Amino acid sequence: MRVTIDGNEAAVDVAYRLSELCAIYPITPSSTMAELADEWASHGRTNVWGTVPTVMEMQSEGGAAGAMHGALQGGALSTTFTASQGLLLMIPNMYKIAGELTSTVFHVAARSLAAQGLSIFGDHSDVMAVRQTGFALLSSASVQEAHDLALVAQAATLRTRVPFVHFFDGFRTSHELNTVELVDDDVLRAVVPEHLVREHRARALTPEHPFVRGTAQNPDVYFQARETVNPFYARTAAVVQDVMDEVASHTGRAYRVAEYSGHPEAERVVVIMGSGGETVRETVAHLVGAGERVGVLQLRLYRPFPSSEVLEALPGSVRQVAVLDRTKEPGSNGEPLYLDVLATLAEAHSRGDRETIPRVIGGRYGLSSKEFTPGMVAGIFDELALEQPRRRFTLGITDDVGDTSLPYDRDLDIEDPQTLRAVFYGLGADGTVGANKNTIKILGADPEVHAQAYFVYDSKKSGGLTVSHLRFGPHPIRAPYLVSRAGFVGCHHLGLLDTVDVLACAQDGATLLLNAPQPPEEVWDAIPGPVQQEIIDKRLRLYAVDATSVARVAGLPGRTNT
Repeated sequence: MRVTIDGNEAAVDVAYRLSELCAIYPITPSSTMAELADEWASHGRTNVWGTVPTVMEMQSEGGAAGAMHGALQGGALSTTFTASQGLLLMIPNMYKIAGELTSTVFHVAARSLAAQGLSIFGDHSDVMAVRQTGFALLSSASVQEAHDLALVAQAATLRTRVPFVHFFDGFRTSHELNTVELVDDDVLRAVVPEHLVREHRARALTPEHPFVRGTAQNPDVYFQARETVNPFYARTAAVVQDVMDEVASHTGRAYRVAEYSGHPEAERVVVIMGSGGETVRETVAHLVGAGERVGVLQLRLYRPFPSSEVLEALPGSVRQVAVLDRTKEPGSNGEPLYLDVLATLAEAHSRGDRETIPRVIGGRYGLSSKEFTPGMVAGIFDELALEQPRRRFTLGITDDVGDTSLPYDRDLDIEDPQTLRAVFYGLGADGTVGANKNTIKILGADPEVHAQAYFVYDSKKSGGLTVSHLRFGPHPIRAPYLVSRAGFVGCHHLGLLDTVDVLACAQDGATLLLNAPQPPEEVWDAIPGPVQQEIIDKRLRLYAVDATSVARVAGLPGRTNT
């Protein structure tokens, strides 16, 4: 079944149907997963085995992790949803769960950690802070992947006994609406057969089958016992790939643990994971079409690090590699993904598996949901083409302190010309976002239409500026970045023209719709002079409606967008 939903709903739809207990404590931007699980349970929605999962809201994230740990030891299929500081509060339990080889999946809408300031927006700071716990880390890059890889994670954890963090980019994926194909219950039952559930049950702590866990250990045995988990982790990457292949046999959607796309003899390659991989892949296709020998390696499994799969996926022709991390580790010799890729290539060379090591540089991008666009991707490949590219760089900011930022073409547009793009400006709580969610779901219900929506608003929420970015067209939409050239611009409060550059993303000949209280003959004079000039220069078609009055007459004061 095809629906238009966001990444949070895509993930929890699978997680709920494959769980018996959800221990929750909502935190932005993962809250929707917990809220939907709670709502579904209260309405009696059953899982694939015909029972209604128990959803327990605790008083902290640490409490949620502790409740989960206890339920897992009792043999229940359990999960939780979290992000940022919430995930960090689960670390003590995560070490225990992994050390005891207990199957579970944490679904994480990856978010910035509070450092010099708190941010509710997305990057990989939180998941990178738990990479040492022993949890496998599986990364989804889109709304569809958040749905499919939630299944992969659950099946893989039961097969390997290694617990999983399944993560996707906070806000960028968690809150993006996109058209996806849902996996039905029959597929879930096929990929997660009952014998795996029975094996999980058999590992429960019970008086009928006594087993010792949670002991204190001294120097005589702790080291040896710590090493006993190695075989379980050694086979995890292969098991994940097997599950991905099995899911592909049911859905037709194929995934790789480490997936390469681009020129078969590429000389310059970008390595990345998360939603940025979608942007790089689409840009690479554009550049290859223009004759460039470039490629992208997108990682989905990050822990255990799939070294052999990375080496197998990288073309032997590669001479320059740029590794992109969506996190910052001050004082480190490089960010986590960069160091892992570098170590993998260096070890392959030392073993004689590769004659030469490509030049590897590392960059940071997208912290706290900073934009990551095709122009930036092209800028990376331009940097790699230099005789001496920068060893470390940043994208999307102007670093006038450390001079790490790369130049790029801000006007590069690689989007499908058949995709219609619209941008709407409103204020928090005025209904703009809700109305646009309804619009995009109506459009996405048409089997001939693919739809995407993303909403930009700040942490002030109610009363703050909201900008809705909508795309729809006949082909799948893989553009996890903001609309920069819109054919339609809606401004739902005339006063925004004085404070916001509403027409910055309007393309020549676009349509502008204003909500204006003035009579038609007075609207033009109410528009600021610079905006008037831009309307003329861009040859925009201007429409105005007094939606405020219409809403008041209809008994919907303030709901100008409905």
